[in-house]
Amino acid sequence: MSPTVRLQEMIRVIRSARTQGEERGVIQRECAAIRAQFRQADNGGRSHNLAKLLYVHMLGYPAHFGQMECVRLIASPRYSEKRVGYLGAMMLLDEKQDASLLITNSIKNDLSHSSQYVRSLALCTLACMGSAEMCRDLAPEIERLLHASVSYIKKKAALCAVHIVRKVPELGELFTPTARSLLSEKNHGVLHGAVILITELCEQSPETLGRFRKAVPELVQMLRGLVMSGYSPEHNVAGISDPFLQVRILRLLRILGRNNDAASDAMNDVLAQVATNTDSSKTAGSAVLYETVLTVMDINSESGLRILAVNILGRFLLNNDRNIRYIAMTSLQKIVSTDHNAVQRHRGTIVDCLKDQDASVKRRALELSLALVSAINIRSMMKELLLFLSSCPPELKAQTACGIFNAAERYAPSQRWHIDTILHVLTTAGGDVRDETVPNLIQLITTTSELHCYTVHKLYRALVTDISQQSLVQVACWCIGEYGDLLLRGECEETEPVQVTEDDVLDALEAVLQSHMSSPATRGFALTAIMKLSTRITDNVNRIRSIVSIYGSCIDLELQQRAVEYNALFKKYDHMRAAVLERMPVIDKSSLDHTNGKASGGTVNDMEPTKLKQGEPVLAQQPANQVCDLLDLLSGSEEPLQPSPAQGPTVACPPTNTASTTGGDLLDLLGGLELTPLTPLTPVPTVTVYEKNGVTVKLHCDRQTDVGLTATLTASNTSDSDISSFTLQAAVPKSVQLQMKAPSGDFLPARGTANVTQTVLLNNPNNVNLKMRLRLSYTSQASVFQDTVQVDSFSSPADQ
Repeated sequence: MSPTVRLQEMIRVIRSARTQGEERGVIQRECAAIRAQFRQADNGGRSHNLAKLLYVHMLGYPAHFGQMECVRLIASPRYSEKRVGYLGAMMLLDEKQDASLLITNSIKNDLSHSSQYVRSLALCTLACMGSAEMCRDLAPEIERLLHASVSYIKKKAALCAVHIVRKVPELGELFTPTARSLLSEKNHGVLHGAVILITELCEQSPETLGRFRKAVPELVQMLRGLVMSGYSPEHNVAGISDPFLQVRILRLLRILGRNNDAASDAMNDVLAQVATNTDSSKTAGSAVLYETVLTVMDINSESGLRILAVNILGRFLLNNDRNIRYIAMTSLQKIVSTDHNAVQRHRGTIVDCLKDQDASVKRRALELSLALVSAINIRSMMKELLLFLSSCPPELKAQTACGIFNAAERYAPSQRWHIDTILHVLTTAGGDVRDETVPNLIQLITTTSELHCYTVHKLYRALVTDISQQSLVQVACWCIGEYGDLLLRGECEETEPVQVTEDDVLDALEAVLQSHMSSPATRGFALTAIMKLSTRITDNVNRIRSIVSIYGSCIDLELQQRAVEYNALFKKYDHMRAAVLERMPVIDKSSLDHTNGKASGGTVNDMEPTKLKQGEPVLAQQPANQVCDLLDLLSGSEEPLQPSPAQGPTVACPPTNTASTTGGDLLDLLGGLELTPLTPLTPVPTVTVYEKNGVTVKLHCDRQTDVGLTATLTASNTSDSDISSFTLQAAVPKSVQLQMKAPSGDFLPARGTANVTQTVLLNNPNNVNLKMRLRLSYTSQASVFQDTVQVDSFSSPADQ
């Protein structure tokens, strides 16, 4: 391609390239020719070459080597070259590049040029890429041009002033007086720029905002003139007089009227005029009405005006344009909390939008429908939402299910209706519900004793029909395990009588255990349910024992552990089986741990994990998995030790008076421990209890009384590597109350630069011989270390 080829010819050749490689070759040859032309001292075609380079830049290819050519062309006395130079500066330069500073003087000179078009080029360039330094240097020139006699320059100067205020907010004071005077201009372009400038000044400074509130009558009069004026070909857009200026004025009024009664009262009438006299059949009219609605809702407007604004959004919902419907949904979502009754009038239209083909509109309609649910319309709205749940896109099922659960919990007209609704959701979208759904529903079922028979019958039918919905299956298994005796009676006034045999129930639960669709957690629920049935049926105990024994060698460790524990109940501890597997008491909802996403299906005692709070004792009945984690801490003691996990800053230990026989039986069941005599404790002020791998733990007795002591564990690291995830766990005899305060941290820097401390409170009301075991866990050089140390007497620890 010839170096002097015209821009149009270069574009034609580039567009005719058949492959990207061919296009790249054309552009590389042309850029090489342009570089050669730039290197020539006297080149009359510089503007043409830069124009071609700008087209290359638009295609995404590097064009930075043309920056200095922009500077040269801006300094040219010819308008045609200045125009291309300024255009190149706006495209190729920004405030981060040093070359931008070189054009500051040229812009300053051109701002005083005799030609308004040259001044316009300089104003546009400064407004586009002017840095903070350039803005400070040229701000006085811009303020001077705001008083120019030519409206074309005033408009450009006002928009340039907006950029300066954004870059250097403190320069706003320079433009405030002039901006107010521009509101008296007749030219719409100047008025448009002035309103934008005033809006920016008000957003930057609360003081300036107060000063411009005095201009509200002028702005109201200006807006009224636009609304009530006749046809003007110069400013008419689809039958609306200058909708761009109307929108800008409405936005400024919104800022001025916010949290100000006087300003709001002054604009109420004109807002009502705009709302009633603007045609919404065209996009321009819809834009003006939308800004009117936002202004009405943001100022201290009258209640009738707010209802009118909501009705406008209701009409938007009937618009054929999906974008307008989406905007209406978004706006109604923001105001539904403050104007709930007004939005309720459009509930039917909103619900109809759930059937919209556009996914974004459908999502907004769902959010708004959920927000409109109340105690009055709960039944009708829930019918619509359940119908939507059965046909909604997969990505909306989880959100819909969660919204239905929350609404049902708040506004359920009866407990039976509540249970039916949740079971319907689980049947329809059980795989998309959140983890806390299962414990929440179980808690609800336990509190409605009069519906236990009804619920267990419904859940059994659902289980027999479909075992693919894991959340539903888990609840069904739990309920059958708890209330299986009610199911076997076949007497339920709430449902049709169904005769269910013991074999039928066990077949259903065994099908869950054997199904490839069942998750490990679901199998845990099923196995626990089968075990609980051993105390609720009479003829199939041997079958249950056989099923349980099979899973004693299961590859899943959780299921295997349960089976082993249950086998022990059948053999050595058969006399305790009925007490251990008795019916669950009512579950306190506050005790449910919603942060634990694993529904384990219950332990031997079906105990739920409980959130621990700093400084508070934990419940006496610890979850079985927590007990098992500390079994090795319990061996070798004269009496059962009370485990106290100290993992992180929210750790405490249970006091002795809250311990139950069930908890003790559980420890005995899981451990079968042979306990050794205790060694008397002989406290000394400070003793080293652990020293290995550079980690040293010392125990300091701060205060000792007749019934206990307060001690501090101090850990340090003398190795050359940092240690992270440092935690301590402790166990003491069951008759001793142990409370571990929050540790100071879990990070031990190298070479002993900082320590981790943790306070231990020991209360010994029975004056038994004290003894403690500590488990340390930490990470060093990507390796995890775990050690156990026993303090028989605080002077000589014995590593285990």
